[in-house]
Amino acid sequence: MLSVLEVKRKLPRDFIKEIYEIYSPLVCDKILAGLNGERNVSMRVNAIKTNVQEIMKVLKENNIKFERVMWYKDGLILKNSNEKQINALKIYEEGLIYLQSLSSMIPPLVLEPKEGEKILDLTAAPGGKTTEIAALMNNNGYILANEIDKIRCERLKYNVEKQGASIIKINNGKGEKLGEDHKEEFDRVLLDAPCSGEGTFLANGPKTYTSWSLRTVNELAKLQKKLIKSAYEALKPNGTMIYSTCTINLEEDEKIVDWAIKNLNLRVIDINLNIEEKNKLPITTENMDKSINKTIKIMPSRNMEGFYIAKLQKIERRGE
Repeated sequence: MLSVLEVKRKLPRDFIKEIYEIYSPLVCDKILAGLNGERNVSMRVNAIKTNVQEIMKVLKENNIKFERVMWYKDGLILKNSNEKQINALKIYEEGLIYLQSLSSMIPPLVLEPKEGEKILDLTAAPGGKTTEIAALMNNNGYILANEIDKIRCERLKYNVEKQGASIIKINNGKGEKLGEDHKEEFDRVLLDAPCSGEGTFLANGPKTYTSWSLRTVNELAKLQKKLIKSAYEALKPNGTMIYSTCTINLEEDEKIVDWAIKNLNLRVIDINLNIEEKNKLPITTENMDKSINKTIKIMPSRNMEGFYIAKLQKIERRGE
């Protein structure tokens, strides 16, 4: 394991400067500790095909140690196994499980999809969240899963089929244009936005951060505003939208939500998910709407990637 000082030296200098401008030195040290070493493998039990008791039985038979996730009955953290070992198991081959980071399981849970609803996943590949939504709906309803990249779209199709999520229709197109074609059509929208991925950095994995730059952060923030506007247009009045990223800066997180509630007819609503405070980062609302305090940011750690989640509601205009 590297020291915090060694982690600082490895990660981009502008990123280090950025987090120390946002958070206290103590919090920054915790962030850097969370970006050190490898993360535990985590999985989601595919409730469309099986249940957590059956999967736990298989894991025990294979001497795989695991831990339950207190805020999600279908989430498991593996303690002595890697992805390659899990990929060799029959439960993986048959789509009974999905390897997924714990943090990325949160947005679908917070979305709270219901059976029979129409759901839009605006930037869906590779499909972990999309198929989780289908499972939460008991595979009953309709999900439009959009992905702009053709290769990633093929991966999305593969995962959807493997998971048996038959209510998902896949669309290969620009997410920022989709709202125009599906005005106020969906009960709920998930926008897990393309982002700079700071929450997924690993100090010993240069591939996780070599493409990062402040310029990229600013370019992504412009795209995120276009996507959130499209998501808003596609959402029914009183409908719920989740905006999430796997990054931890203000430009792509709090400031996007602040822009959205000031420029679109949206309000921030409470997130009812029992995640321990030690796993959260402080929310910043300086010069921003104070309701943004209702959003949550996950601290990068051994078990979780850094992540941001905001729950928004489209306000129904009177007289419409």
